[in-house]
Amino acid sequence: MAKKGILSLNIQGAAELHQCYMPFIMHGGLFVKTNNKYRVGDDVFLILTLDADERMPITGKVIWITPKGSQGGKSQGIGVQMADNADMEVVKTKIQSILAPYSGQDIPTFTM
Repeated sequence: MAKKGILSLNIQGAAELHQCYMPFIMHGGLFVKTNNKYRVGDDVFLILTLDADERMPITGKVIWITPKGSQGGKSQGIGVQMADNADMEVVKTKIQSILAPYSGQDIPTFTM
């Protein structure tokens, strides 16, 4: 993988987190808006910031790419599957606890 640097994902509130989180991905996943070039399978490191005060490192792999100019006006970016380890399980549990009140609601996301 070419060096791409560290990505940042700054989330303000549960509604925005809901737009980015992908619960249907094994081990959890996040959509990250980026103009950087990636390939499916690339390793990714990002810093997830929740409400400007809690920073969590995320390791994972690119599992899909939404190119610029996609149908439906979807944002350009990448889908990142979180790694299968204890640290990412803590992050996933934190995200799911924040999103629990939104379970079953039909809120648009950046992915589907």
